[in-house]
Amino acid sequence: MNKTKPLDRIDMTILKMLQADGRISNVELAKKINLSASPCLDRVKRLEREGYIKRYGAFLNASKLDYGMTAFIQVTLDRTTADVFKRFKAEVVNIKEIVECHLVAGGYDYLLRIRFANIESYRLILEKVAGLPAISQTHTYMVTEHIKEDIGVPFD
Repeated sequence: MNKTKPLDRIDMTILKMLQADGRISNVELAKKINLSASPCLDRVKRLEREGYIKRYGAFLNASKLDYGMTAFIQVTLDRTTADVFKRFKAEVVNIKEIVECHLVAGGYDYLLRIRFANIESYRLILEKVAGLPAISQTHTYMVTEHIKEDIGVPFD
């Protein structure tokens, strides 16, 4: 059993700083939190090992890469059994334009966020979504302006 130790103020500061700049060097990070490099690295490695840090990456400009349009699709299944959920999950991950998929409670079953270039590419994605198992209905909401996008975990 892997025990995790409670996070202290330094751990929280490390997480906040890495979320803001995942490319910061360990030496620079250590300076900013007033630790020497070795204990700072030990803390980062522990935070990775314990699953607080899932991955590192870059936030890309989707418009420059021909994925400038975004939409949300509500998906309602014709039945909600474990088998149907399992089949849906297995297939939805294979559609690259679906960048998020959430099982939700409420008036429908899944909320998908898709990225695409234009209306024609949207139509092709919708055909793929409609071909997923046990779909009874979809509703699409086109994003016309991005006001606030994912900023990560909301630290104080």
